[in-house]
Parts: sequence; structure tokens; C-alpha cells
Amino acid sequence: MRILHTSDWHLGRSFHREGLLGAQATWVDHLLDVVESQRVDLVVVSGDVYDRALPQVDAVALADEAFARLARSRARVVVTSGNHDSAQRLGFGSRLMDAAGVHVRTDAAAVGTPVLLDDEHGPVAVYGLPYLDPDLLREPWQLPGRSHEAALGAAMARVRTDLSRRPAGTRSVVMAHAFVAGCRPSDSERDISVGGVSMVSAEVFDGIDYTALGHLHGPHAVSDAVRYSGSPLAYSFSEADQRKGSWLVELGADGLATAEFVDAPVPRRLRVLRGELDALLADPALVDHEDAWLQVTLTDAVRPERAMERLRSRFPHTLALLLEPDRPAASATPTARLRGRSDHDVTLDFVTDLRGRAASTEESALLRLACDACGDDPDVDTLLSEVTG
Repeated sequence: MRILHTSDWHLGRSFHREGLLGAQATWVDHLLDVVESQRVDLVVVSGDVYDRALPQVDAVALADEAFARLARSRARVVVTSGNHDSAQRLGFGSRLMDAAGVHVRTDAAAVGTPVLLDDEHGPVAVYGLPYLDPDLLREPWQLPGRSHEAALGAAMARVRTDLSRRPAGTRSVVMAHAFVAGCRPSDSERDISVGGVSMVSAEVFDGIDYTALGHLHGPHAVSDAVRYSGSPLAYSFSEADQRKGSWLVELGADGLATAEFVDAPVPRRLRVLRGELDALLADPALVDHEDAWLQVTLTDAVRPERAMERLRSRFPHTLALLLEPDRPAASATPTARLRGRSDHDVTLDFVTDLRGRAASTEESALLRLACDACGDDPDVDTLLSEVTG
């Protein structure tokens, strides 16, 4: 059986205000091409189909198109909800979709009920575990603790109970949306911690032939049989060096046989630059960065004027600008610098520290007016004293 493991589509997400729906639609085309060219039998989507619980209309339309096309393909499909999804909204119509071969699993109570498939080696049981919130499950499942490890452990106990009742030789696939210890997150993943106990150990999935994980946006092989596919697109500059795609997994008669990473199309490369503005603008070695989405950190000692405008004159797709001046920090302590000084003087010092040069005469005058406008009004103070008398 050939399985294509995907997750974290995040349909409807933008990237620093750049819309990604077109790139996500291109990725859906790629997904269908892989299903046909690689003769995929099962597609699994391990959570975060949408980027938000109430997705935008265009994102819902793209998901509808993707699932309809997959239903017409050679593959069966199992989809679970992630922490970004609304389980109720994603799961709407799931019983009708089952008949079309698209199995949406969003109900925690059904974690021990698999989707059953067969190949020449016998049955395969696919257990779709939606995102499990320990706070919601602690009472009904009588969890021993308030942690994701406890919630997943209880879910896997139900999985193993069902699996023990299956015919000998039944192979198993588990889909879970969780943060497994030992993996590195990126900046674009929403924190799922509950009291600082978000991580789970990989041992919770012991004995399963293949575990298809979602939540982390970079591909990880926790072990041969426990893997993250990562997101199909980059959703933060911390993912600039990550490969994006999905795992093509083959189950043989005795379980996992092979796992090969299939790269996804890249709509526009991500690059991170650091240095002084003039040097970056003049460096001929950066010519291949001119068509990339950029995050630029400027280290100029004095804050450059019109920095973003000048950067975009060479790098038109600069999206994020950070300022980290390469200069010594102010030596005086804040208290020492405030003592016995006027508000205007303190404000002028702040401007100098922030951008590396003093305020102009005109700026100083404006700052003085602002300080005076915010200062004490002796007439008002006298009036208040008389009223409160």
C-alpha cells in the first residue's frame, strides 16, 4: 500500500500580507499529480486543513475542490482536524463524505474506530486522531494529568484495544496532531502548550507500523515509523531553509517498507539577509536574492532613512525589515539618565538611542510641544484642589 502523508495545509493563510491561496491551489494540483504518477492508494492529512477556526470563503472553496478531486482519484483519503481547525465545521458532512472515500475524523470519541483498507497483503487499519485538547478530555476520559501526553496516551490505549481485536497481521497507521519531544518548531506554529506540558514522547506510538504526524511545519523523521511531513508551503522566515513536501510511504507485508520525501513546488524562495544597507544594495553576490521574499536585518549604527523604499529598489519582494544597530549599548543606567532632567531632554536621548543620531532642530521643537502638552497644567491642578478641597 502506498500512502502519501501530508499535513498543515493552512488554507487561507497569508505570508506577511502576501496572499498564498494561488500557491496553495498550485500545491493541490501537485498533490493530485503525485497521487496519479506514484499510484498512491491512501492520502492522509494530519490536521490544520485551514488556518483558522472560521476560514474565509475562498479557503473553504479550495478545500472543497481539493477533496472533490481526491474523491475522484485512485486514492482513499483520511483527514483529521488540527488545533487551527474547528472540529465541528471541518467535520460537517463527514458521514456523507465517507461514501465518496474521503473520511474526515474530528470526533475524539471515535479515535478507536479505524478506516479499514485492504491490499494484497491483507487489511490496514487507519486511526485518525484529531487534535486532542487535554482540558476538554480530562473529565470525560478521566485523564491522570493535564497534559497532551495523557490525552494521547488515552487515545492510543483505545487504538491498541481495537487493534488487538483485528485479524492477525493487520497493519496499522495512526494520524496525530501533536508536538513530539526532540523536534524543533518554527515561528509559524501556534503554541499548543497546556501548563507547559505540550510535548509527548515518541514512545506513545510504539507498535504502530506508521505514524503520520502533523503540527510542526518542518519535515522530521522522529524514527523510521514516526514522521512529520511538515507544511506544503513556508509560513514564516524561520522556515527559509526547510524542504517542503510530503512523505511517500510504502507498507509491505510486515509493515513499513520505504519512506521517500516528495518535494513540493516552491512559489517563491525565502531568503534572510543581514548587514548594513549600502553594503547590501551594492553586493553583486546577492543577485540571486532579487526575486526572493526577503527578511532583512539592518545593522547600520545610524538608522537609515527610507530603508524599506531603498531596499525594494533592488529587492522588490522585501517583506520584513528588522533593525539591530551594530553599536555599543548606552552605558548609563535608566535611573541615572532620568534623574534631575526634563522630559524634553529624556525624550531627545530616547530618539538618539533609537536611531543613532540626534533629533533635528525641527524635531526637537515638535518633541518639546508634545512634552508640554502632556505635562502638568497648574490651572487644572488648582481647580482640582478647590473641587476636592
